[in-house]
Order: sequence, then structure tokens, then C-alpha cells
Amino acid sequence: MASSWHSAPVPVGGAAWRDRLEAAQAAPDDGTDGIRSVVVDSWRRARDRSVDPDRLPAIDLAEAELREYRAAHPLASTLPIIHRLLIRHTFDSRLIIAVGDQAGRLLWIDGDRDLRRRAESMAFIEGANWSEEIAGTSAPGTALALDHGIQIRGAEHYNRIVHPWSCTAVPVHDPASGRIIGVIDITGGDEAVAPATLPLLEATVAAVEAELHVQRLDALTSAPRTVEPPVRRRTRAAVTREPLLRVLGRETGLLESDGRELELSARHAEILALLAWHPAGLSAEALAQAVHGRDGAIVTLRAEMVRLRRVLEEGGHADLVPLSRPYRLPRRLQLDAHRVLAFLDRGAHRVALGHYAGAVLPGSSAPGAEAMRLEVARRVRESMLSDATVDTLLDYARTDDAALDLEVWTTALRLLPAASPRRAAVVGRIEMIERELGR
Repeated sequence: MASSWHSAPVPVGGAAWRDRLEAAQAAPDDGTDGIRSVVVDSWRRARDRSVDPDRLPAIDLAEAELREYRAAHPLASTLPIIHRLLIRHTFDSRLIIAVGDQAGRLLWIDGDRDLRRRAESMAFIEGANWSEEIAGTSAPGTALALDHGIQIRGAEHYNRIVHPWSCTAVPVHDPASGRIIGVIDITGGDEAVAPATLPLLEATVAAVEAELHVQRLDALTSAPRTVEPPVRRRTRAAVTREPLLRVLGRETGLLESDGRELELSARHAEILALLAWHPAGLSAEALAQAVHGRDGAIVTLRAEMVRLRRVLEEGGHADLVPLSRPYRLPRRLQLDAHRVLAFLDRGAHRVALGHYAGAVLPGSSAPGAEAMRLEVARRVRESMLSDATVDTLLDYARTDDAALDLEVWTTALRLLPAASPRRAAVVGRIEMIERELGR
């Protein structure tokens, strides 16, 4: 009874409902009929810990400490997934996303900029501690305390300063040990506790935990072997721990290897990406054509290869200096585009979409880069249309690739249940696309 929103005889979210909550909060052992037991229990824990309901949460991490701490936090490597699945959609829906650690300290906050500025007034900022011990009842703190997802609406918060806000949060677990390592939270108005918000957040956390599991397998399989020779079986997971070149949604390349990062020019990113895409190598003529798009560019290419060699050596990546005859890489170089396609092959469409940061080198006019861009985009689109769930397909539909893709939007409309409240927005988008196409 107490766990249902509809057990109270007054409208949820109305002034009378809020007044009842505030009166009950002052004496959580009396007059709590119709208030969810999970909220009352949390209030009691806050009262027993002498949490001040009118005091702002503490700031545990100063700026320098915050930067150092979150750089080493395991959730740092999953931020691209969180951004793709949650943050990029909050700017239109007036929501903000927070990622915290296992102690309830907020490490990253993003989303609607105006709302973020307003949230600063209640100390909902990076470095602040929103655990139950400090802030009382809130979605991030209570989710960590109970070890499951939860939604907290308005005056259900213990801290009265937070009563204008609502939030949903889900804890994140280490896949190996099962221990809590953090929490992801959505905060805003009533939209933050909409019925679809908790399942969306749970799906995002599942994708994050899947990525952490892949990373753990990567670390295990790439560790030095003492029993078996290192040339024996290589698993697909092991490949992802090799040097990584990020080219999705980027005008330049970012090379990551052994904890080091190297920003590459657009031209050098094109060359390395093409050689990674063609591991057997390319002749000087073929590579020159793929990069410059014209005959007689071999001399220009060779000069660029000399500059690339110097950049790689000075950046600590001499082991990736291309060999010649044919031009090829001396070791495997993983592209972030490879990772997206690998997740699609496994049927992990939501995880793949989380890693799909955009088109391959979108500003490049090199024929080889354009071919890669089209191939990756084609495979993502075909996989989303044929196998993705409607929720994932709708997330894909909102990307730059599919924003005006009539087939994607009509497929999503066909997959949505007849009573879904999202159908109207999808129909509106289809009509807009048809007007743009002059139909």
C-alpha cells in the first residue's frame, strides 16, 4: 500500500499532497498514511543521523581533488555511453544527469544548462556529497543506501531546499565483485520521475556495466601470460585493449595507448584510420589515392608519412610507425568504429549506440575516409532497423545520422504500441520530414 503513488487520497504533486509530506516529515513516526514506506524509512534514517533538513549538502571534493579522483574512477571510461544514451537528450527535455561515486559524491553533471545553474542553488554540483548520511532522502543517496533504483518526487526529499525538484537514480555495480561503484541520476521537474525514466536509467546502467565487463575481460586477456605463450589464442575482447584511435564524431584523431593520449591532425588521423581499416596494408598508390583522391600524389604522401613518423615517435607511439611496401601498421590498431561494429555483431545495439559518437572523421573529404564513413553509418542503420528495440531505435532516430531518415522514423512508429504517448511526437517528426522532402 505505502509503496504506491496512488495510495494517498490527494493528487500526487499537488499543493495538499506536498503539505501532507512536509507535515509528516517533521514527525515521521506519526501521520504517514499514504506516504511510501521507502520514503518514511529514509526520513527516519536521516533524522536518526541528525541530518539538518535546511542545510545544503557538503562539498567533499575541491576542484583539484575532483579532477584527480574522477580521472581514476572506473566510471570515467563509460562516460561516452552515458552521454549517448542519456545526456545528449536532456538538453531538449530540461533535465540534468549526474554521475556519482559509491559514497554519493557527484563527479560529473551535464544536461540542460539553465537547469544546471538553478541546481547550483541547492549545491547539486560536482564534488558535492548527496549521500543519505549528508543530504537525507534523495534519489542518488537513497538508491545507494538501498542498492536499487528509486524515484523521489518533490517534497519526498528530506532536505526542504530540494522540494521543488524530482529525481530518479540507479546504482552501478562492478560486474566482477558485485559491489557498488557509483550511481547515475536524472534530476529536474516532473519529467525526471516520469514512468519511462526509471526503465531508461536501468537500461543505461546495464549498458555501463556491460562495458565495464568488457573492459575487465580486456584487462585479463591482455595481461602477460606465464603459462601459455603470448602468441596463442587471442580473444575478440583482447583486441579492444590494444591501441585505440578515436575517429567517430571527431574532426581530428585521438590516439590512446598505455595510458597516453596523442591528438593527431586530420591528415594523420586519415592515414592511420585507413591503415587500421586495411590491416593487410595498402600500396603507396592505393593509399595516396585514398588520402588525396588524385593520381600523382605519392610524393606528397611520402612527405606526410615522414611527418607522421616524427609525430608518433615524439608522442611515445613509435610502435605504431607504419611500415612500407606495402604501407601497413606493425601492430593491430583498434578504431572506435571497430568497437561499434563489434557490439552490433553481438546484438548489443544499445551499447553500440552508446559508443557511436558520430560519423567517421565527419570533416574529411579523403575518399578513403568517406568510404569508411558510409560503411559504418550503413551498418549501424541497417542493424538498428532490423534488430534494435523500439527504444533504441528512437534513440538512434535522434542522432544526426537519422534525424531526417523517414524510414527510421516510420519503422519506430510501426513498432510503438498503439497506446504509447510517444506516438504523437513521432508522427509530428514524420510530418516534418515529409514537408522537408516536399511530399
